[in-house]
Amino acid sequence: MRDPRLVAFGTRVRALRKDKGLSQEGLSNLAGIDRSYMGQIERGEINLTLTKIYQIADALDIAVCLLLSED
Repeated sequence: MRDPRLVAFGTRVRALRKDKGLSQEGLSNLAGIDRSYMGQIERGEINLTLTKIYQIADALDIAVCLLLSED
């Protein structure tokens, strides 16, 4: 069973990515993360590191806190 917090985080990443008009591959390239790994993040399948969270935030050009926000 997946951790609901990881699923919520992945859902947030997906929504922000789509808001920016980025494909999953485009975001993964900007973040320096493998596309399949990005897919796992968005599906809430893995517990990623803080470093990866910062890479995603930088690629989306947003503050890290926006990735963790529930709004």
